[in-house]
Amino acid sequence: MKAALFYAPQDVRIEEIPVPEPGPGEVRVRIKRALTCGTDVKTYYRGHPKLLKNIPSPFGHEFAGVIDAVGPGVMGWAKGDRVVAVNSAPCQNCYYCKVGDYSMCEHLEFLNGAFADYIVVPARIVQQNLYHIPEHLSYEEAAILEPLACAVHGVEKSDIQLGDTVAIIGAGPIGLMFLQLVRLKGGRVIIVDKSKYRLEIARMLGAAETLIATNPDDVVRSVRELTPESRGADVVIEAVGLPSVWEQALQMVRKGGTVNLFGGTREGTSINIDTILLHYSQLTIKGVFHHTPKHVQTAFSLISDRRFRVDPFLSGEYPLERVVEALKLHGQQEGIKFTIVP
Repeated sequence: MKAALFYAPQDVRIEEIPVPEPGPGEVRVRIKRALTCGTDVKTYYRGHPKLLKNIPSPFGHEFAGVIDAVGPGVMGWAKGDRVVAVNSAPCQNCYYCKVGDYSMCEHLEFLNGAFADYIVVPARIVQQNLYHIPEHLSYEEAAILEPLACAVHGVEKSDIQLGDTVAIIGAGPIGLMFLQLVRLKGGRVIIVDKSKYRLEIARMLGAAETLIATNPDDVVRSVRELTPESRGADVVIEAVGLPSVWEQALQMVRKGGTVNLFGGTREGTSINIDTILLHYSQLTIKGVFHHTPKHVQTAFSLISDRRFRVDPFLSGEYPLERVVEALKLHGQQEGIKFTIVP
């Protein structure tokens, strides 16, 4: 089969490799559609400290397809089932799993290899995070499950209340997912980005205010002026992943507000925090990582019930052989997400 393999930053190759065989509890999926992701773009350019364990590594993690073979002991799944899976599952046995903090699992099992003809889904993911695709959903619609589950997790951890003003920095795929989810929670959204195209989509999805990211001080002032009494947003969500933007987010929130630093930054970076601002404004600052089985279930329901709009995220199709081109376009903000067709 053909598969994209990651050798090093900016070195991804399409190669012929053996079709994998499913082991006990596993299923093999013939991939019908995969999607590009901001994490894939970052990984292409700089590697990844958690996702890529062995080099060369299978690449890509958002996919949907048809079960092609089942391993010994598999129950409830059969050849021909239309399915979507997310890219990890917790162990259910470590300290963090026992206290319900599943995204912090000490033995989180990751799955890569969506940019390929076939993928074998490990038993743990089959048990916890594999879903039948309803007939009314397309493969590309279903494939958005994993990033949406991450955004659902982020919104839940942000503790958004009905009527809150929420500032979102970044109108990429994750930022636009946050936008829709915050509106479902009854929040008013101000969203900031450098791309006029992406801000147009944000307006279509219901953003109350959109701002072009220019001078950092101007952006902070503009966001605050768009909040009630210019006091700042109740919640600020950073969905870019740059330390300088993390610092901007801290200037946009009101006293007693919450800042969700959701965008992952490059390894080894740091930020400066005004301790007076943090202490005397009683700010809550948190990072939120990944998803949990609960948030995957919620995301799947939102997609299946069509309470979440997927169509604005799909910006075009590319064959597997051109996956690097699609990743580069994604990174250049040419569109939102691209569908990869094996």
